[in-house]
Amino acid sequence: MLREAFLEQVQERGEYPTRTEADRAARTVLALLGAHLVGEVRADLAARLPETFALILLNPLQAAEPLSSERFVRAAAAWIEGATDATAAWDVSAVLSVAADAAGEELTRRVLLQLPPGYDLLFGRPQDVGTAGPGPHGR
Repeated sequence: MLREAFLEQVQERGEYPTRTEADRAARTVLALLGAHLVGEVRADLAARLPETFALILLNPLQAAEPLSSERFVRAAAAWIEGATDATAAWDVSAVLSVAADAAGEELTRRVLLQLPPGYDLLFGRPQDVGTAGPGPHGR
């Protein structure tokens, strides 16, 4: 996926007024996500992202422990200027749902297996829905 297409989708889903805001959210969320993925799964996801974002995913912020989905959102809020937990949840969902679309269902399932429970909603892939498909932002 090309960088502009990725950012266009993040901007649309996150309802950001500018591409710059979408880019800031994408960089923050993918840096946090990269700290939670390892090995082949992280490399495979990076291969499906635009190069700029792949490098961010592959050179993540350091995490001392896996964060629950709620703590992940709070961490994103701390890194995104002016964000609240509610707006950060929207930011995280916008970025991760676009990343899941780029990854495809099989790789997204592998990513979710490396993460604590609750991330499925952030990726827009509620696990208990089965084949019904994702709703907007996993809500």
